[in-house]
Amino acid sequence: MSRKLFLPFFLALVVAAEWYAFQAVRTLVQSASPGVRRTTTVLYWLLTALVWGLGIWAVSNRRAHASPKVFLGGLLLAVIAAKMVVIIPLLLEDVVRLGRWAAQLVSRPAGAGTGPAIPRSEFLSKAALVAGAVPFVALLWGMFKGRTDYTVKRVTLRFPNLPASFDGFKMLQISDLHTGSFQTKEPLRRAVAMINEQAADMVFMTGDLVNNYAFEVEEHIDTLAGIRSKLPIYSVLGNHDYSDYVDWTQEGGLPAKQANLARLKESHARMGWNLLLDEARTVERNGEKISIIGVQNWGARGFAQYGNLAKAHAAADPSAPFKILLSHDPSHWDAQVHDYPDIDLMLAGHTHGMQFGLNLSFLKWSPVQYAYKQWAGLYQRGRQHLYVNTGLGFIGYPGRVGFLPEITVFELRRG
Repeated sequence: MSRKLFLPFFLALVVAAEWYAFQAVRTLVQSASPGVRRTTTVLYWLLTALVWGLGIWAVSNRRAHASPKVFLGGLLLAVIAAKMVVIIPLLLEDVVRLGRWAAQLVSRPAGAGTGPAIPRSEFLSKAALVAGAVPFVALLWGMFKGRTDYTVKRVTLRFPNLPASFDGFKMLQISDLHTGSFQTKEPLRRAVAMINEQAADMVFMTGDLVNNYAFEVEEHIDTLAGIRSKLPIYSVLGNHDYSDYVDWTQEGGLPAKQANLARLKESHARMGWNLLLDEARTVERNGEKISIIGVQNWGARGFAQYGNLAKAHAAADPSAPFKILLSHDPSHWDAQVHDYPDIDLMLAGHTHGMQFGLNLSFLKWSPVQYAYKQWAGLYQRGRQHLYVNTGLGFIGYPGRVGFLPEITVFELRRG
């Protein structure tokens, strides 16, 4: 669907959701007194207007960094999601009602009139409201619990060309911290403690340290500098780190934007992270080597393409038989990485698992899968592997449901 058609379609869907949700509520009180029915109608539309008004105000007035206003936007999202679910059984009921009405019309003698209206099922209205409560409660839980419910995922990867000295090598990946979304220091302190408990040989951060502004991470520098790794910590930039979503014409123009990026790069250094800007580094054990390649953000689907993989790959030690690529956007894998078959493993982030979905052992689903072919977890093509970390932070919706904030621990094995 084109962007021009999406907005009208979405608005029509929202209007339909509001109307059907009201029909469900009205059906529940259809046997009550006229006064109760009028009061229910007035309260329903007053609360609906209040939630919409506060949600739109919050989204349009919040700044690019942490603000309690995001929770009002999250509440609006939860209400919309609930009412979208309510549509489904009631719309199906309307199809049945329409069929029954048409059948009655055909079988009724000429001049007998249309007959009484076919009432809605009170049972289906109750079922629709109960079904709508599921995403509503889930999204509220995601805001108050899920967004900082950090999980450690463990992945074992086997490669025949892994140098013997790196058999059992433990790597840890974090991604998409979006530090501008945190209102306190406590959650990241807890995340760092969990990271250090893993005792990783090497730690990677694959982009989106901030939402837009370099200052967003600065109050967390001492916390993030506490991440421990036996070997150097390597990081790359994500699409949000370039502050492309800020109207810099109002804030000093291109020089101010460039200064913001320079300030962010300084923060990586202050935390002791080695920021790779289309560069490569060699890690050596007992005379055997692996290569770490890091590129600037490169994304398909309209995202910025700052990275230069050819340059970064050329900088890698040709004598290293095993190569790891850090690239923020997983769409880079299909677009360019397969042209470099000696890249064994790519680590990415970016998608967040859309911060919402089903993440079960037997079923993984998120709306983001309709935009990204590779969007969460491990993928393989031939000898090459890609892992998409669903991120440690959050942005937009201030919560996580299903795809919780992730710390990924990899164990490399030879074989």
